[in-house]
Amino acid sequence: MTLKAQPKASHFIDGEYVEDEAGSVIESIYPATGEVIARLHAATPAIVEKAIAAAKRAQPEWAAMSPTARGRILKRAAEIMRERNRELSELETLDTGKPIQETIVADATSGADSFEFFGGIAAAGLNGSYIPLGGDFAYTKRVPLGVCVGIGAWNYPQQIACWKGAPALAAGNAMVFKPSENTPLGALAIAEILHEAGLPKGLYNVIQGDRETGPLLVNHADVAKVSLTGSVPTGRKVAAAAAGSLKHVTMELGGKSPLVVFDDADIDSAVGGAMLGNFYSTGQVCSNGTRVFVQRKIKAEFLKRLKARTEAILIGDPMDEATQLGPMVSWAQRDKVLSYVEKGKAEGATLVTGGGIPNNVSGEGYYVQPTVFADVTDDMTIAREEIFGPVMCVLDFDDEAEVIARGNATEFGLSAGVFTADLTRAHRVVDQLEAGTLWINTYNLCPVEIPFGGLKQSGFGRENSLAALEHYSELKTVYVGMGKVEAPY
Repeated sequence: MTLKAQPKASHFIDGEYVEDEAGSVIESIYPATGEVIARLHAATPAIVEKAIAAAKRAQPEWAAMSPTARGRILKRAAEIMRERNRELSELETLDTGKPIQETIVADATSGADSFEFFGGIAAAGLNGSYIPLGGDFAYTKRVPLGVCVGIGAWNYPQQIACWKGAPALAAGNAMVFKPSENTPLGALAIAEILHEAGLPKGLYNVIQGDRETGPLLVNHADVAKVSLTGSVPTGRKVAAAAAGSLKHVTMELGGKSPLVVFDDADIDSAVGGAMLGNFYSTGQVCSNGTRVFVQRKIKAEFLKRLKARTEAILIGDPMDEATQLGPMVSWAQRDKVLSYVEKGKAEGATLVTGGGIPNNVSGEGYYVQPTVFADVTDDMTIAREEIFGPVMCVLDFDDEAEVIARGNATEFGLSAGVFTADLTRAHRVVDQLEAGTLWINTYNLCPVEIPFGGLKQSGFGRENSLAALEHYSELKTVYVGMGKVEAPY
């Protein structure tokens, strides 16, 4: 099978496709076969300057529009995305290797939800307040930041392009978005749709790049904010660079999240939640509950059901709607995950299932079997470090206080989950778990209406919900004097 997904050009700037062949070549590879499906060029410094200049020029006029008018364009973009969901989903599958079964319900659709949500709340969400001060008064207003930079990850390229773009645009900003070099295609499609929906030129620009491109954006004097989705090491570097010029930052970073299963939980639901929290998107989800703490009384039954259901997962061609698990995004990521599997074995964890390469797929694809380790202890490498692949660690625990302390014993704080029939205990436990986004009796649901983000080394700031508008705007206060000014001199 020959696949092609070559875009019109590598970058989308000021409302049109732009090429600069002086930039280093970026090969877009279909993870299921290893086939090169597109060749693009990384942004040169000239391309970076062109994108930021376009954003800076266009932003003031956009900010002067009413939020309702801005929102109307975002809602139209959502409509177009839904009309083209199949096309966008197939592109996302080519970009990431994720099964079409997933992308058709979770990727472009969630991006469309973001444009619709922020388009609908732009007017109400940007209101200020009136403050009476006796004869005088003051008022506040939310104003845009200016030019915002979004730096995306490769696991949800279209979703992330929308999660960052929608609140930024709704608040009156312009954006320059850089997708991951592993998944360069989806963001270009999003930019094209936004401008088809009526977005003025220059307000949403996409440039390709690698680790050399990011610093050019982050350190640019005309950039007011940087929003990154990525790893903790990358987040530290970007946040440090942004701090040098006091830029606003949102960091959505990695995790090693605890998922706690008490012995009164519905076991089938808990197994389903653990599988969704470890195997969906081939385990390449930052919020995954990769440390599954199971109360000792139900450990054997939990593992029995988990093993049977894991071994029934259909692995294969991502374009086949029956396929439930696709490849890793890259050969390097596949090798990284397999190296962690070997560390788990070497350090004494019990391999329940998986741990290798499926034998029913192309040898050129980046596939890894869904893998479950039991008898994992807190000091093992696989229990401490983010693997970012389909590897689940099951740990035993005895009581509530113990599992809370062990769940919190990590530098990360992105997510957590609790499965129990005792809702009083559920609320008590989530109140004590150190995470920014938590679930009770479900896992990894992130509708646009709720804030998403982490604590500790998992980042700061929030995406989605009304909270995101606050992170893409700042408060301006105006004091109004109503009488004569009296001075002591």
